[in-house]
Amino acid sequence: MTGVANLFDIGLVFIVGLIMALFSIYHLQDLFSETSSFTIVKQKPKTEEMEIITKEGKKIKAVKVTKATVQGRGQRLGTAYKLEDGTMVYVPE
Repeated sequence: MTGVANLFDIGLVFIVGLIMALFSIYHLQDLFSETSSFTIVKQKPKTEEMEIITKEGKKIKAVKVTKATVQGRGQRLGTAYKLEDGTMVYVPE
């Protein structure tokens, strides 16, 4: 039974190490910082729906974007381009 407990401990250490490596690779430690600000854009592959997640300090806001047309008054902020490799680039005016 002692051997099984040691295997369990080794498994836990491996899982914690894997989680720490993933956080480091994708720079997810900014999620826990109170002073960090970042924006994540998620797009569903088969639909044109996108979700924009922004974090400014402690405040996190998620906005869903669709192709639906709206009417109203506003100001143009810039242009977004989709490149050949699938990445999106926003160019402010």
